[in-house]
Amino acid sequence: MSLSTPEQLMSRALDLARLGEGRTRPNPPVGALLVRDGDIVGEGFHARAGEAHAEIHALRQAGDRARHADLYVTLEPCSHQGRTGPCADAVIAAGIRRVFVGCADPNPRVAGRGIARLRAAGVEVFEDVLGAECRWLIGPFARHITTGLPLVTLKSALTLDGRTATATGDSQWISNEASRAHVHEVRNRVDAILLGIGTVERDDPSLTTRLPRQGRDAVRVVVDSRLRLCEQARLLHLESAAPTVVATTQQASYGKIRRLRELGARVLVLPEKDGRVDLAALLGALGGMDLQHILLEGGATLNGEFLRERLIHRVMLYLAPRLIGGDGKSLFGGIGAQGLAEAPRVARARVQRFGEDLLYEGEVVYVHRAD
Repeated sequence: MSLSTPEQLMSRALDLARLGEGRTRPNPPVGALLVRDGDIVGEGFHARAGEAHAEIHALRQAGDRARHADLYVTLEPCSHQGRTGPCADAVIAAGIRRVFVGCADPNPRVAGRGIARLRAAGVEVFEDVLGAECRWLIGPFARHITTGLPLVTLKSALTLDGRTATATGDSQWISNEASRAHVHEVRNRVDAILLGIGTVERDDPSLTTRLPRQGRDAVRVVVDSRLRLCEQARLLHLESAAPTVVATTQQASYGKIRRLRELGARVLVLPEKDGRVDLAALLGALGGMDLQHILLEGGATLNGEFLRERLIHRVMLYLAPRLIGGDGKSLFGGIGAQGLAEAPRVARARVQRFGEDLLYEGEVVYVHRAD
């Protein structure tokens, strides 16, 4: 296989990295490939924690052809001994001529040391090749490794006039079949799906990932301040390797907590804020479970609370060519921005088409507050 430019080759490395997305925690997804005389001689990606890193897979596949080859890797090679050895040392020992790096490793244990080690050994290093794309890919890992907290992506289907449902609550289906199929691909890559008790009571969802063969379920998290969750809810009776987590407060009865735990749920009793589960405390608990990427699929009330607390980091909005009008349901409830100057904006936006639907995806940027 022959590709011509560093950007094309790094794009291929990104494709490889995505094969491990959602399966590598607490490590990041990484892809690598080796190029010699214009041909790809080795490829690899990090499949799961404890297994070989992407660079090692590529080196093993290339064998003797790795010597004097160029390495393209989405993330800086590690320089420390963890569950596996330092990749930077393996790259040097293999006789790699040049290394093209997508982005630096935000892990304080690495943070440029891998690149420095390569250069000290005489390896030529080129940095920031498709850097924005590589940093986007490891965004959840970067947030978790530097703060201990997960990254939250709000996902929702909307009509063109910004409604998530009719006034009667009818929302099935705003988006088309292709968009809904893509949602299952997204669920396959995140660590957890989070929603409120109101959504569970209304829809009784299973939140499983329905993909043939390669699909795997994310952890399901229900925010339920007073523990109203019905013991017959589908979330509590699934054949799934992923657990259901219920976040509640001390308002909940011990008897109900015990019964849910007997059904296999993990119940977190968390501090309150304004009579509800403290969402910052919830994210801290989920981060402590090594969950790096949370997909928020809440209703207007929970979405509004997350936005007011500045806890939404990305959005994935599937825009469908429909108009509900009137008093249809909105994406966010409660008090919003009182002026456009204080309204968060979505940056680094990207648009993808699924039939007539458009997926609008980007990072949420909050206005600096003087306090």
